[in-house]
Amino acid sequence: MEDGFDLVVCGGTVVDDRGRARLDVCVRDGKIAALRPPGTAYPGAEIVDADGLVVLPGMVDTHVHFMDPGDPTREDFPTGSGAAAVRGVTTVVEHTHGWPVIDRASFAEKQEHLSGRSYVDFGLAAHVWPDRIHELPDLWSMGISYFKAFTCTTHGVPGLDNHALLEVAETMASLDAPCLVHCEDDAVTDRDERALREQGRSDPGLISCWRSREAEMLAVSVVLMAARLRGARLIIAHASHYDVLEAIALERQRGTRVSAEGCLQYFLLREDEVEAHGALRKFTPPARLRSDEEERRMWSALDGGLIGHVASDHAPSTVAQKEQGTIWDVPFGLPGVDTTLPLLVDAALTGRIALERVAALYAFEPARLYRLAGKGRIAAGYDADLALIDPTATWTLQDDDIRSRAGWSPYSGRPLRGRTAGTMLRGEMIARDGALLAEERRRGRFIPGPGHRSS
Repeated sequence: MEDGFDLVVCGGTVVDDRGRARLDVCVRDGKIAALRPPGTAYPGAEIVDADGLVVLPGMVDTHVHFMDPGDPTREDFPTGSGAAAVRGVTTVVEHTHGWPVIDRASFAEKQEHLSGRSYVDFGLAAHVWPDRIHELPDLWSMGISYFKAFTCTTHGVPGLDNHALLEVAETMASLDAPCLVHCEDDAVTDRDERALREQGRSDPGLISCWRSREAEMLAVSVVLMAARLRGARLIIAHASHYDVLEAIALERQRGTRVSAEGCLQYFLLREDEVEAHGALRKFTPPARLRSDEEERRMWSALDGGLIGHVASDHAPSTVAQKEQGTIWDVPFGLPGVDTTLPLLVDAALTGRIALERVAALYAFEPARLYRLAGKGRIAAGYDADLALIDPTATWTLQDDDIRSRAGWSPYSGRPLRGRTAGTMLRGEMIARDGALLAEERRRGRFIPGPGHRSS
């Protein structure tokens, strides 16, 4: 065997952030060794026939909450990573609000707990606690992918005041570490919550009044200024409407190292849906779309580069958990790791964006931003992580298709074009046609961040 390839994915249309071509993907020792024109003979290699399929890089979802360790009734790593695998996601970065990583001990405990629990490769994010900012350099050296900070107290995570935000930004700049920031102004959300409770409001429509556009914009403005003043690399989490994207774009023109994370709930779900669906639309920031024109502008921003990358913000709860208590009490969050790639592929096949943009936004750019080595592109030297897509398939998404513990989706009933036919992790087929292969085998590895230093 002259080339010594272990496996070759033959005859598919290979698409990544740089373009598309019909190519064979040749794999050796779990990595892409070569890309060759179809028709070449590969004696001795295992052949995967991809004729008629689109071959995308395995997706890189850098914002998931698998609640593990924490509340496994909402999600755990085996279930969440399995849901990712069957839909073409091969790398995730996880952080759990209910069991946050805030120091060396919690990071080491989480790493040990997760051994053998993931079907896909994973990085870990750490939370920024206002009284533990001094812990951040140690966490970075242990291999954290990024830090997550809040400007408001939410999900049990304490918010940062402006002084603490500046201190965090200065620390990020000194480490050259990225920080993902949840942006809602604490004073505004607190004031609005008190007013709504005094009014006796308990209807679902209070969500958009409580977690308002103004609260988000005020916090975004402060975070952008902190990034500029300290030279930090800050990412605005789940940017929910066009004004946020425009503010980030203007700040980038100054040379500030800021970018926007996009999540599909802000491109597809309408603000008034909460009235009919109640807690099943409780997430924050909430859905903002009010018109077809606003939806068109958001998709134009996605296609035009105002959004740096896409993530799911997978934060599931079951329907029963969403029904336990008033709209004030039930958990925030939506399931999303099952549906983000199918929705993006459908958008590409129906002309909203190009498949190359899907590969850029949900694979290459998040891998580049968080410096996840070997991920996000189909090129020699990269991990052989692949999502095989059947572009001719048509199907209607149903709750039964959701592998996450949530067991439901806000997109249930939506007709889709294109379906994940297979998922490969480092050259091994781990899922096919919506089912995990060899469920007892969890081969996912921890990916240390760029600040990692061996002890």
